[in-house]
Amino acid sequence: MKEVDYRNVLTINELMRGGKPCIRGMRITVYDVLSWLASGMSTDEIITDFPELTKEDIYACLHYAADREQKVIHQAS
Repeated sequence: MKEVDYRNVLTINELMRGGKPCIRGMRITVYDVLSWLASGMSTDEIITDFPELTKEDIYACLHYAADREQKVIHQAS
């Protein structure tokens, strides 16, 4: 998987989507992308349905989720 610095891709705006992390100021959240992937959609299918997204955007969501999971695990230890 390509290494992507999600801090350059994801934005958080308290006035948009309840302050959830979104992709480049759009109304598409990290949760949306992760849900699509979890339901079995491929990155190509997501991009076909949402052409404003890039593979880098999708990788940024995955890296963000992995980073959050690692922080949760370390905080619980």
